[in-house]
Amino acid sequence: MKRILTAVAMLGLTSFGLNLSAQQATPSAQDQPAAAQQQQQQPVDAQQSTKSFEGKIKKSGDKLVLQDASTQTAYQLDDQDKAKQFEGQNVKVTASMDASTNTLHVVDIAPSSR
Repeated sequence: MKRILTAVAMLGLTSFGLNLSAQQATPSAQDQPAAAQQQQQQPVDAQQSTKSFEGKIKKSGDKLVLQDASTQTAYQLDDQDKAKQFEGQNVKVTASMDASTNTLHVVDIAPSSR
């Protein structure tokens, strides 16, 4: 009986020790610097939120915007240089959108087939 109790106690201590060493070897998200966490999340976030928008590049004040004809929505464009060459044209913009500012973070602009 003593041998069984000793064996159970040894197994328990061994598994406890393995558990502790595994926790120490793998840093938690709290242990990682905030910048490293953001770098790991950015590519995934960018891929998930990038989509296509179609409309016409128009002047709005001193800025160029994408006017979506179907929704009558004007989106601000963060890359005015890319948009400038398409002013007045129907285009397809690949971008991620910042909904709080209605701004498209442009990845690509191409002429639309419409």
